[in-house]
Amino acid sequence: MKASHVVWDWNGTLLNDNHAVLAAVNEVCAGFGRPELSWGEWQAAYARPMQVSYEQILQRTLDEEEWARVDKLYHERYDALLHTCELASGTLDVLRQCAESGRTQSLLSMWFHARLTPTVEQYGLTSYFTRIDGLAAAIGGGSKADSLIRHLEAQQLDPATVVLIGDVVDDGEAAQAAGTQCILVSTGAMSRSSLEATGAPVTNSIAEAIRRLG
Repeated sequence: MKASHVVWDWNGTLLNDNHAVLAAVNEVCAGFGRPELSWGEWQAAYARPMQVSYEQILQRTLDEEEWARVDKLYHERYDALLHTCELASGTLDVLRQCAESGRTQSLLSMWFHARLTPTVEQYGLTSYFTRIDGLAAAIGGGSKADSLIRHLEAQQLDPATVVLIGDVVDDGEAAQAAGTQCILVSTGAMSRSSLEATGAPVTNSIAEAIRRLG
């Protein structure tokens, strides 16, 4: 696999936030009177659009008002725990090695843009990226495909020269829709078997993902 530009995902890929995600999901469960989930149960339920995941675990159809409540419960708890999250193992070395190889890098997340950019800056990573894009909408949970297409167009990148590195099936589907290559890492919100079912290469770490590029 060859690529001159890497588009990184954030949550579950460069940021190890699984414990905060699970706590936030269980905040939603508590708010709707459902018992807590284990990490494995959340991985099994995870899907895009995210509303499908919550309707499955809550065993009910969510109307617009209820979905907004889910989003609020989740993000209030997640934000409260953000300070306890750390970068994925080796992130600084991986980004540095990628830059030294002559590749450019950018960041695309479905997390809110207004929260993403200062967080990336706080970790000292902003200078590694030619562009950082997060979610502009007030409520999240949708597909990444359109966002990836816009992200590439804004940088005038040829999709054939790009690899997206992420941690969920939606990353693989977005890459396919945009015409980019994709490597998935088994460090985030979905099981390895679900990732492998996409047909994309699956690695155990971002360091291993970068080695796949040679």
